Amino acid sequence: MNFDEMINGYSAKTCVMSVERFPDGSYGNIRIAAGNRAHCEDMMNTMHRSFIPNSPYEEYFPENKNFEDFCFRSAFMGQLLHSYVRLPQMGLWLNMFLLPLGSDEENIGYCIYSYDVTPNVDLEQRASLSADTSSAVIKTCIKLRGTGDIHKTFNEVIEDIRQICDSDHCCILLLNKEEHNCVNFCEAIKYGSGMKPLDHYLDEKFFNIASTWDDTLGDSTCIIIKDQHDMEWLRSINPLWHEFLAQAGAKSIVLFPLKHNGCTIGYIWAINFNIENTVKIKETLELTTFFLASEIANYQLMQKLEILSSVDMLTGVKNRNTMNNTVDEIVEGKRKMSYPYAVAFADLNGLKRVNDEEGHIAGDQLLKNAAAILRGVFYDSEVYRAGGDEFMLIADGLDEAAMEARVKQLTDQAANTRNVHFAVGTCIVNEGDDIRSAMHIADERMYADKNEYYKNHPERKYR
Repeated sequence: MNFDEMINGYSAKTCVMSVERFPDGSYGNIRIAAGNRAHCEDMMNTMHRSFIPNSPYEEYFPENKNFEDFCFRSAFMGQLLHSYVRLPQMGLWLNMFLLPLGSDEENIGYCIYSYDVTPNVDLEQRASLSADTSSAVIKTCIKLRGTGDIHKTFNEVIEDIRQICDSDHCCILLLNKEEHNCVNFCEAIKYGSGMKPLDHYLDEKFFNIASTWDDTLGDSTCIIIKDQHDMEWLRSINPLWHEFLAQAGAKSIVLFPLKHNGCTIGYIWAINFNIENTVKIKETLELTTFFLASEIANYQLMQKLEILSSVDMLTGVKNRNTMNNTVDEIVEGKRKMSYPYAVAFADLNGLKRVNDEEGHIAGDQLLKNAAAILRGVFYDSEVYRAGGDEFMLIADGLDEAAMEARVKQLTDQAANTRNVHFAVGTCIVNEGDDIRSAMHIADERMYADKNEYYKNHPERKYR
């Protein structure tokens, strides 16, 4: 077969791929049998050497299991394939077409590979999907945009994706490299599959496994393990992950990174998927992950902004704005309390002296130490920085005796420090009482306690 004559009429970069098939149905060597003028020029420009026909493909193109699978499908299964993908390591976009060619050799198949590489994304190519895939992606986008409960919606979306993949287990895993942990954002498990929930595996060892996935991905946009042959390949390059998958009962897996602004924020995977639909699954997830990553990144940003708006950044306890909102919710009945409960004000004695004599860094540290003691003693309560050196707390379900015991713990722990001295005032709120009246009483008692403190220690009074 005269390959050169066949492909020289193509103006796009085009070559003929040869694929070796073994008796067990797996593939072997994949070679570039011939290339047209545009392909040869591209190899010279990018590889700085002449193209030699029948060379192993990985001598000229990045080694990629997904590309190999596409070549096999086109050469031996007669599939016409198109893919538009990003080459993450190279920062380029690849537009590729594969067309099957007939072969008179029993164990060698051929396909025509035409391709173009650009530095910028072509949105029309990015959106050129089959009707089924487009419908699935649009359905996901509509669900995500119309949600008021993001976790509920993502659980619905991940079940939709599980059904598209016809998999036993599908999940979105978020990776926090700073805190060295993984978070199970959402998951769906096929009934009767016997697969365990992801939380069963989430520990330090699993984080170490997840940390290897970027290296395993390499230049690929995803990892697709279809059968035992692929599993053996995975064992050769990532034995730690292979061992985990084997123990979890995974016979096949497709894994995509969730990337936002060039950073990997997590992964989506489907275990024991329908390998007959591999191409459709890849096409669907390739674009769906773009929208999933964007929504998750926005959600994480909103969480950070919420924390910034509700937490006192110096001490780590909740701020005055959150305190006022909580009190309003209790008054309006939006937040239910367990009666009786307690409110308390705790004011630091001597902060001004520390600021003036030791500096504001020392004063800030004093506030941090005081907040840490309050959070430790009232571990099951909400602690707020009401302002300056004054803290307020709401202790749900604590009666007078329990509150007195906690205040004693607070006093004892403060006494073991160099300069933390609290003035404390409390008030118990019974059913029918007004929390705002209780806060007023607790505040007055706190100032009475402060006056008593300086009465007993006049030398510590500082103005």
